[in-house]
Amino acid sequence: MDEFVSTFTNRLDSKGRVSIPASFRSVLMRDGFEGLYCCPTLDQNAVDAGGNRLREQIRASLALFEPFSDDHEFLSTTLIGESEILKVDTEGRVGLSEAIKAHAGIADTVTFVGQGYKFQIWEPQRFIAYREEAKNRVRDLRKRIGGRSSGVQQ
Repeated sequence: MDEFVSTFTNRLDSKGRVSIPASFRSVLMRDGFEGLYCCPTLDQNAVDAGGNRLREQIRASLALFEPFSDDHEFLSTTLIGESEILKVDTEGRVGLSEAIKAHAGIADTVTFVGQGYKFQIWEPQRFIAYREEAKNRVRDLRKRIGGRSSGVQQ
């Protein structure tokens, strides 16, 4: 599979490293990016992570704005200027920087959340709250869409 799927929670070791889930490492290897590209999410206290496919999506998003425009500058500052490339060791672990841990509120445990072309890194309790909000919003969306669609089973 070439997508990041599922959710995993792992503990940081005594050196502040965390093991990337094996299935995620496989996707990263096929992607061909050296390391792990990480940037703060735009609207949550979490971190987007991935490889070349994530970087391509960032470039595509930036291409929607005129170069040197305020919107382009703000977006590139957040998605590129605040990004980090973390080294993955031979055992599939990464050391999370203090900036990443502070942004996501991570202490000793990390939740990895697959999202197709990328995955997110969360503090587990924050992710549980976010997941509940997401489920509620999807239920509301399904009700709105279901009411307009004909022939769709609910």
